[in-house]
Amino acid sequence: METSEALRIVKPHLTSARYEHTERVMETAVHLAKLYGSNEEKAAIAAVFHDYAKYRNLDEMKKWILSSYLPKDLLHYHHELWHGPVGSLLVEREHGIIDPEIKDAIYYHTTGRAHMSTLEKVLFVADYIEPGRSFSGLEEVRDTANRNLDKAAWLVSRNTIQFLMGKENTIYPDTFHAYNDLTNKLSGGN
Repeated sequence: METSEALRIVKPHLTSARYEHTERVMETAVHLAKLYGSNEEKAAIAAVFHDYAKYRNLDEMKKWILSSYLPKDLLHYHHELWHGPVGSLLVEREHGIIDPEIKDAIYYHTTGRAHMSTLEKVLFVADYIEPGRSFSGLEEVRDTANRNLDKAAWLVSRNTIQFLMGKENTIYPDTFHAYNDLTNKLSGGN
């Protein structure tokens, strides 16, 4: 699928601000993919579709979780997490995107996970650092992303955990697994 076609498909499913965010994530993901030797076309498509399900009706997303292979424990966490896994499912069902690398990048773009592929880390970081975002600690992650993708992904995991803990929110286990895996990797462990 061409990027222009993907953008045309997602546009009606997003607000104008979210569509602009998607374009910036795509540009950032392509930049990071080029920098770290990941497939730029796959990075672009994954980025375009990363928020495809974000504005789907919550009952519809719940139905997809309950009636598919998606983990049922998603329902015990904030619905903001649902759009990645549901989006991964819907890009296949509605648009025939079956590439597991693209689907995994979409699936885990919010939580991360242990043993992320380069493409998964590219989207995980790109969504966090895209130029339209502005919050405390972001510049450190942006600077790091141009030098060390693993360290940038670790910072995203750490910052996300700290943010959610500060709000006394629950944290999906994959986020802890991503943090622990990247901590071990950066310290020379497994």
